[in-house]
Amino acid sequence: MVSSSRTAPGRGRNWAELPDDVTASILSRLGAIEILTSAQMVCVTWRNICKDPLTWRTIDMRVDLDDQRHIHYDLEKMCRHAVDRSSGNLIDINVDIFGTDELLKYITDSSMGIKRLRLAHCYDITNEGLSAVASKLPLLEDLEISYCSFSHEPLEVVGASCPLLKSFKFNNRWYRWPREESNDDALAIAGTMHELRHLQLLGNKLTNDGLRAILDRCPHLESLDLRRCFNLKLGGKSGRRCAERIKKLRLPDDPIDNSELVDTDIDYGSNDEDNPSTFPDVDFMFDDDGYEFSSGNDYEDNDMDDYDVYPWLF
Repeated sequence: MVSSSRTAPGRGRNWAELPDDVTASILSRLGAIEILTSAQMVCVTWRNICKDPLTWRTIDMRVDLDDQRHIHYDLEKMCRHAVDRSSGNLIDINVDIFGTDELLKYITDSSMGIKRLRLAHCYDITNEGLSAVASKLPLLEDLEISYCSFSHEPLEVVGASCPLLKSFKFNNRWYRWPREESNDDALAIAGTMHELRHLQLLGNKLTNDGLRAILDRCPHLESLDLRRCFNLKLGGKSGRRCAERIKKLRLPDDPIDNSELVDTDIDYGSNDEDNPSTFPDVDFMFDDDGYEFSSGNDYEDNDMDDYDVYPWLF
C-alpha cells in the first residue's frame, strides 16, 4: 500500500503546531488592526508571536472606510499600543484617517529608526505637527503624504531634516475649478530633497517652472509621476527633457489604476457567512488544507485580561 503524507480527512493538524517562522509569515500579511482584533485571539502560540517586538517592525494601520467594525475602536489608541509592542524596532508605519499631531509625536518619540512613513487622509496632523517631528526621522528613506492638508512649509523642514530621503509621494485631488497655479511644493522639493530617486505628485498645481526646478536640483531622479498635474505643458522642451532624463515617466493624462490610490478599498479578508470571524482566510497559503485552529480557549494559562486584548475599545 502506498502511504500518503497528507492528513486523513477529519484529522486536521493544529495551527498552533506550525513552526514559528511560518506563523510569523502568515501574520506579516495582515494589517495591525487584524492582528490586534483577531489573529492574536487564535491561540496562545499565536498570541506570543503577536507580542514579539519583531512582529511590529512594520505597522500597517490602513483603514477600510466601508468596514463598520472600525467605528468601535479608538484607532489612535490602537496605534499607540502597536508602537509600544515594537519596543523601538519600528521601521515602517502606515497611518490613516485617525492621525493627529500627538500620535505622530508619540510614534517618533518611541522609534528613532523609522525608514518609511505613510500618512493618508490625516487632516488632524498640522503643518506644525509634521515640522516638529522631522528632526526625529534621520533615517527616513521613503515618505508618502496623500490627501492630507499640508502646505509647502513642512516639506522644506522634512527635506532639510531627512538627508537619506529617496522616495517622496505628495498626492492631492485635482480640482479643475477654480484653476490655480502654484510652484510652492515644487520649489520646496527642489530646494531640499536633492537625493530623490522617485517622486510622485498626483494632482499637484505646479507649472513648467516648478518642474524645471525639480529637474535642475534633483539630479538622481529616476521616476517621476505627474498624473493629474494639468497645469503642465509638456509638448515642447520640458517634455523632451523629461523623456530623455527620466527612466519611468507618467504624464498628466496617463490613467490611474484604482489599486494605486490610497482612498480605494483595502481587502483584508473574507467576511462571508461561512466565516463570521473577523480573521481573514489564510488557507490559501498552503497546499495542504489539513490544518485547523486549536479548539477551546487556552488563554487561562497566559494570564491575559480584557484590557490587554481590547485597550482601544470605546
